[in-house]
Amino acid sequence: MASISTPLPLPDIRSWWRNPRVRRALFAGLALGTVYVAGLAYGSWTRVCAAERCPSISRLIGEHSGPQQNSKVYAADGRLISELGAERRTVLSLSEIPLSVRQAFIATEDKRFYSHHGIDYLRILGALKADIQALRWAQGFSTITMQLARNVFPDQISREKKVTRKLKEARVAVELERTFPKDTILELYLNQINLGPGAYGVEAAAQIFFGKSARDLNVAEGATLAAQAKAPGIYNPRTHPDRAVRRRNVVLNLMRDQGHITPEAAELWKAYPLVLTSRRTSYGDVAPYFVEEIRKQLEGRYGRDLYEGGLRIYSTLDLDMQEAAERALQAQLDAIEAGVYGAPTGRVTYREFQEAGRSSGDQGFTPYLQGALVAMDARTGAVLALIGGRDFDDSKFNRATQAIRPPGSTFKPFVYAAAVEAGHPVTEILDDSPLNPPVMQLDSTLWEPKDYDDTTLGFIPMRRSLYESRNLSTIKLGMALGEQAVIGEARRFGITTPIPPYPAIHIGAKGVYPIELIAAYSAFATLGTRAVPQLILRVEDRQGNILWQPVQRREQVMDPAHAWLILDMLRDVVRRGTGYGAVWRAGFTIPSGGKTGTTDDYTDAWYVGFTPEIVAGIWLGYDFQQRIMGNAGGGRIVAPAWTAFMRDVYDRRPAPADWPRPDSLIFRQVDRTTGFLATPFCPLEVLHVDWFYPGTEPTQYCPVHAPFGAGISP
Repeated sequence: MASISTPLPLPDIRSWWRNPRVRRALFAGLALGTVYVAGLAYGSWTRVCAAERCPSISRLIGEHSGPQQNSKVYAADGRLISELGAERRTVLSLSEIPLSVRQAFIATEDKRFYSHHGIDYLRILGALKADIQALRWAQGFSTITMQLARNVFPDQISREKKVTRKLKEARVAVELERTFPKDTILELYLNQINLGPGAYGVEAAAQIFFGKSARDLNVAEGATLAAQAKAPGIYNPRTHPDRAVRRRNVVLNLMRDQGHITPEAAELWKAYPLVLTSRRTSYGDVAPYFVEEIRKQLEGRYGRDLYEGGLRIYSTLDLDMQEAAERALQAQLDAIEAGVYGAPTGRVTYREFQEAGRSSGDQGFTPYLQGALVAMDARTGAVLALIGGRDFDDSKFNRATQAIRPPGSTFKPFVYAAAVEAGHPVTEILDDSPLNPPVMQLDSTLWEPKDYDDTTLGFIPMRRSLYESRNLSTIKLGMALGEQAVIGEARRFGITTPIPPYPAIHIGAKGVYPIELIAAYSAFATLGTRAVPQLILRVEDRQGNILWQPVQRREQVMDPAHAWLILDMLRDVVRRGTGYGAVWRAGFTIPSGGKTGTTDDYTDAWYVGFTPEIVAGIWLGYDFQQRIMGNAGGGRIVAPAWTAFMRDVYDRRPAPADWPRPDSLIFRQVDRTTGFLATPFCPLEVLHVDWFYPGTEPTQYCPVHAPFGAGISP
């Protein structure tokens, strides 16, 4: 039997404490620890700005000394959309800003602003407690003065949540407090803070959102602006009105709790409706990715004059169309992240990213789901709307013009265009079965492609192969034509990115610039003429003299008859193919065509569509290529945004006339299962009338349904 051991007695701590040696050792250790922590804190405080790593506040002296001769960017209808220059805000003195607006920002951002000296130590303790409990950066502790330091010197004080950043903010904040009185700091802050796309300062934001000066804002409107200070992208009242109102009411409660307004006034202003101006103003940036693309195009031509010469830049932008594009794309991205289409694979949503106050860094690649949209006039190439990402302030990287992404099935029309021009009729029967033998790739590996649903259809007509976006039949058609023929066709349509000659290119395996791919579809919309994208109509000096007027660039890439055949197949994508559910069945019955696109493992999703007037394309995906979600097909998660955008556009303009069919085309009734001329013995369900380029029409009757099974000549 095992013996039961007697537990050892616990040490008597009180006897230890009575020992003078122990007490001296403990006190010595505590003193050394305190000195070490104090030394570490002092060293960090002094070294963080060593070697001029912190900005000098001398820049703020005379910050608003005089107006800049900024260049102005106008929309196609003459409305001012942005300014290019060193100063892009309208400055008000503190006395011109209503007291309630000032109180709203103080209550929300820094309630002890007038009592601290740049650093709020009580808030630091509260934030540290919240962060420790949440095991992450759950709460910040930047004062208004620290935020001013970050806003004025964004290039020198990183926006990432790091201790170094906070120390730099604090050092500069202390220096600001020693140099300027509190009212001056508050005035600088209210004229500097970012309150949304292009809305730098309360005056700019008031004009953009309410169409009035900040001098005339009421309590609710001032609280709405203060609500955006936390996360402008999340609480933008134009794109997220419900969130903006909820956050505004939080601000009003804070103003009530701090004694700035009475409880009765708080309830009154919380019931005040959110009334935004419908007009875009000259006080902020509209379409920031569009404007930045213009800036890059003109900087090399005009240099400093672009920022100081007072140039007038007239662009192709359609303001109403841009707003429609922003609404449609943002709503679709929000729906995807909300799980409407299934669980996305992203680790963080855009809203979570913004609410956490995170930044994507200098490269501009973001961890949340992204999107890009380009809409252009199919005939002239004028870019009518352009979105390069979800948040220009967080990421300047333009996914419409700079990203190179595999186009998936949106590349297939170039394969079929090459086939039609080579004399293949649209009724030609293709083999939609596995490759036998598998193809050897350039890296000596075997390539065995499949369709998204892992099915095969056997022998199908070329028309069906395109509108149902079949991979295997398309690859075999492209291989029969030859990779160089397909590459040459893509080049004629304006694709400039490298396309190596191997079979995977036929289903869009190699990357393209979205704007080039979308512009290529203008050739289908115009029956053969490709338009080069153009953002600028003309540039004038400040006296109105035209300095530069780019010439429209258009190129005939297909004759109208061949182009109409491809167009008609792309219309079938909408009428019965992969775009039917999200476009035609969704109620958009205006003449249109298009093509869905999805890449391997659902990392990229596309829809490029067009009417006789407008070509528009949308891409969705992550910057760091990863699976969007299961079954993330372009027809399922992208085409609905295209439809929402185009319905919005055509609610304000008449529907265009249908495309005219070239007289040179001839029609024949065929058996769609064989591609031959129909006979009286062909079942009714296989009869089909199709159009042919002269010389490509079938000349023999269907051998399957002919008498005695033998083909006969007409």
